[in-house]
Formats: sequence, C-alpha cells, structure tokens
Amino acid sequence: MHERRLKNLVSPLFVLFLVLLIVNDFFLKATFHNTFTGKLSDFSGLFIFPIFWSVIFPKQKLLVFIATAVLFVFWKSEYSVVIIQFLKPYFNIGRTVDLSDLIALPMILFAWFYTKDTAQQSIGPMLMRRLGSYFVGAVAIFSFCATSQPRYIESFDQPQYVLLKNPTIRDLHSYDEFEFYKKDSLLVVKINYLNTHRPARNDDYNKNNLIKTLDLTILHLIADSASLIPPGEITLLTVNTGQGLDSLRFNGGRLDGRFVRTKGGQPIIVGFYKMGLEDSTWTIRDSVGTDKVIQTFVHGETTNIKHFSHDQLKSSSDINTRSDTIFNTYIQLAVLTICMAGICFLLYTNYRRTTPAHFKLKLLWKLLLCFAAPLIVWLFYVGIMLLLMNFNQDIFETLAAIIFIFIAVCPLMFVIVFWIKLRKEIDIFLYFLLFALACSIWTTYLTLESLSN
Repeated sequence: MHERRLKNLVSPLFVLFLVLLIVNDFFLKATFHNTFTGKLSDFSGLFIFPIFWSVIFPKQKLLVFIATAVLFVFWKSEYSVVIIQFLKPYFNIGRTVDLSDLIALPMILFAWFYTKDTAQQSIGPMLMRRLGSYFVGAVAIFSFCATSQPRYIESFDQPQYVLLKNPTIRDLHSYDEFEFYKKDSLLVVKINYLNTHRPARNDDYNKNNLIKTLDLTILHLIADSASLIPPGEITLLTVNTGQGLDSLRFNGGRLDGRFVRTKGGQPIIVGFYKMGLEDSTWTIRDSVGTDKVIQTFVHGETTNIKHFSHDQLKSSSDINTRSDTIFNTYIQLAVLTICMAGICFLLYTNYRRTTPAHFKLKLLWKLLLCFAAPLIVWLFYVGIMLLLMNFNQDIFETLAAIIFIFIAVCPLMFVIVFWIKLRKEIDIFLYFLLFALACSIWTTYLTLESLSN
C-alpha cells in the first residue's frame, strides 16, 4: 500500500474521529444517552468510513464517497428493514430509524476535502506510520462493526400488557415483540420484549423504567392512530394466549390490580400490579402443580424468591434492589482504591530500598515485556471484574477494552522499563496488577455513574 495513502489512516483528524467513535459507542452513549451522543457516532463514522475505504480502493475513491452517502441514507430509512431481517440470522446487526441523523452527511464532504489536502501531517516517522496504519486500520474495522450492534433486549418475567382504544392497525403479525388482541373498540397489546440500550445492570430497575411509560412507548412503536385511555377508567378483560387464559384489570391503559393466568382450569400465575409494576407476592406454579415459586416485589423490584416442591421449601434467596447494588458498588470502589494505594506503596518502597540498583533485562525482553503487558493486564482486569461479579461485556466491549488498555498500558510500560526501570522481579507483577486495578476502578466508576442516573 502506497505511503502517501497510508498517511490518511494515521493523520490527526482520522485518529481523533476514530477515538471519538469508539469512546462514544462504548462509554458516552451508555452514560449520557442524549441527542449529542446519538449524533456523535454518525458524524465521526461518516468522516472515517469513506477515508478508510478510499485507502483500500484508491482508484474508486469518488465511488467510495458517493456510495457512503447513498448507503447511509438507505441504512437510516425504513427501507433497510428487509435487508436487516434477511441478515439477522447470520449477522448480529441492528440500527435505529432516525432521519434526523442525515444532518451528519456534510461530514462526507469534509472528509473528501481533507484527503485532498496533501499538506496534512501524519503521526510519527515512516516506520511508525506503516505499523500504526495497520493497527489503526484494524481498529477502524472493529469500530464499523461495533457501531451497528443490535440494541439490548428487555424481556419481562411476568406478563405485561397495555390497553389502547380506537385502533386502526392492520397488520397484527408484523411485530415479533408484540401480540395483539382486539376487543371491540379496544386493543390489548401483550409485550414480550422491547429493544433498549444496554443497561449497567440487568435488574428490575431497568424494566421498571420502561414500564413507567410503557403505553406511550407502544403507541409510538406501532405508529397507529390509537389513543391512550385516561387513568381512572377501569376495564376488566380476559385474553386467551398460547400460555393460558389471562384475567386482566386495567386502570386506564395500565395493568392495575389482581392478575390471574389459568391453564386447564388451574391457576398457574397469581399476582398483583400497581400501574404496570409487580407488587406484593406472586405465585407461579408448574403445569402439574407440584412445584411453585413465590416472588416478593417492592415497587416492582424482586426482593426474595422461594422455591417449593410439594409444598416443602427447597430454597430461598434474597435479591439486591438497585439501592443495594449502588451501596455494594461503592464498597467495591473503596476496596479497589485501597488495593491500588497499597501496591503504589510497595512499588515506592522497592524503589527507595534498591536505588540506584535495578533489575536488569536484555533489550529483547524489555520490548517483549512492553508489548505483552496490555494482554496480561487485560487478563488481570477480567479476573478482578469476575471476582466482583461485575463482568458482563459482550465481544465488542471486550475488544474495545483490549484496545484501550493497549493504548494506555503499552506507552506506560515503555516509560517504566526504559526510564523509571524495574527494581525487583516482583515489580513486574505489581505493575501489571496496578494497571489492572486502575482499569477496574475506572469501569466500576462508570458503572456507578450509570446506576446512579
């Protein structure tokens, strides 16, 4: 690949927008989830995407830029649904239809003029440029894949319904996540799951936030002319589903009151709702009736689960609420900080006791240590997060963590090995553990921020 083209991949603006894209997709969106973070990925992606592919296919540069604009408009429109449905069984992709994202299209024109500027400076000398371009190219491909991840699916352990009136919806079978039951001028919508953003914790708190505006959400998603039923209007209905006969009580459009599901004439689920949220005690039986589960809810959050077999208690477990999880996360953060401070003290002690002597290594081993350090630190980091029961990253988040750890740890190890210098063999382990703890503290802090919002 020609050196002149490679410099585009390691140019300051390309690297800047690439970093912005990854940071936004994996941290800012989850933390803030607002219009700015929603559009930042589009602006960044439309700058780096055509530049990257024009480096791969330099003779088709104009075609690459035009195709980027056309494909982006198509991808953001409802017409791409057919393609997505076809590819879903084979590829893990998804996107949100939002035509306001087209405001980012001028970034393609900006990228075109940026690559035309032959006076732009690239990062590093020629050798570093070549090595850096391969690394940046790999990161760019990863970012293109990661930005199209499907949204997180929020399912419901207990049946969830909303009630709408005066519906005109025609195709009742075009929604996998919903089941529709017409009752004269009313429409009962059973919600099996909803697509949402990945939460900091997969707990009842996230489900409750969705339920608070569930009727408005469903009305928006089905884009129907149906209207909401005002609170205070009580409606009693029965719905025959594949799981059983559900007896429903609605206050306005929300479940409120006693819920019973019967099958074969026997009640298999009995519980209470308060405006869509589970309340008090729920009893769930198997079809035979010998085993049952009793769940206790407080404001929609599970606090206790008991399993019975032939009316004998087999197990009982208490479940942390969101407030409990936040308190425990503060404790984890404090413990990690104390451990990190302890390691810093040990390293400082070793430095003071041995100066000016230091642990000698050959140049090859020093380089190997610096480049292998990020992988070892990541393994330590995963071990710490598993110990804290706080590791729930998918493949994209895992790769993003490895990239960020490499970018942060590799230069620091060069400073430590070649400038500060290792004092004892144990210092290698201590530095690895120190960096892993720093990553764990950062992740735990971000989790705490998400939990507290």
